[in-house]
Amino acid sequence: MNCMNRKSLLYKTAVEYGDYTINHVEGCAHGCLYPCYAFLMAKRFGKVKTYKEWIQPKIVENSLELLEKEIPKYKDKIKFVQLSFTTDPFMYNYPEISEMSYKIIKRLNEDDIKCTALTKGILPIQLAGLNKNNEFGITLITIDDNYRQNFEPFASPMKDRIKSLYNLHKKGIKTWVSIEPYPTPNIIKQDMNDILKKLDFVDKIIFGRLNYNSQVSEYKDYKNFFNETAQTVIAFAKTNRKQYYIKEGTITESHSKNIVMPINTNATNVFRGLKK
Repeated sequence: MNCMNRKSLLYKTAVEYGDYTINHVEGCAHGCLYPCYAFLMAKRFGKVKTYKEWIQPKIVENSLELLEKEIPKYKDKIKFVQLSFTTDPFMYNYPEISEMSYKIIKRLNEDDIKCTALTKGILPIQLAGLNKNNEFGITLITIDDNYRQNFEPFASPMKDRIKSLYNLHKKGIKTWVSIEPYPTPNIIKQDMNDILKKLDFVDKIIFGRLNYNSQVSEYKDYKNFFNETAQTVIAFAKTNRKQYYIKEGTITESHSKNIVMPINTNATNVFRGLKK
């Protein structure tokens, strides 16, 4: 596959639930059409010119060499490292990328650095053999694979994605799900409860609204829709003793006073920014 070199790899992210991150691939073959924020930013800053170029990923072939130099520099500052925010670490049908991601996580674990990963691909079962403090997640905004084919055209099928996460859960690995960017009913009619039931085994849930899509604002009651759907997620998390995080901007200010994001409840470690 296409390769490239970089001068640095590890960096502190400004993403609201992040710490340090690694984006060891440029581009993403999944070709999400929500639209994809990572693609919009890459195009804006001249890293890619077209969608066609974006979906032809380039792996950073000197990733492990960079890690050897950067781990000593950042080790004492890192709480965890996430793979990844502008690409996918387990890109569907790209075994070279999955292999590199596995090696990166293994190397970080050797210095007792916790890793977390999020994918629309398939999580390899070999991850269960690494540090048990790692956390692995999938993005899942629907269980309708027809919708997935339209908006995540080259990502993994939903059933396969869930199965790979469940297989890690059965091995005692902490798992999570990002239900974002969640669409409004004029884009697809679905019941959040149906999605949550499929994911009742996960330890953590992130929920966020769909942005950068004009169809959302065309839905007359979209603010109440996202407020109510966020409440559904919170109620499910509390009832089932899950950690959760509602992304900024999902709940509108006029209703946010009715939704409390507690620091401590009867549930263990209420999810705030992927921190314990």
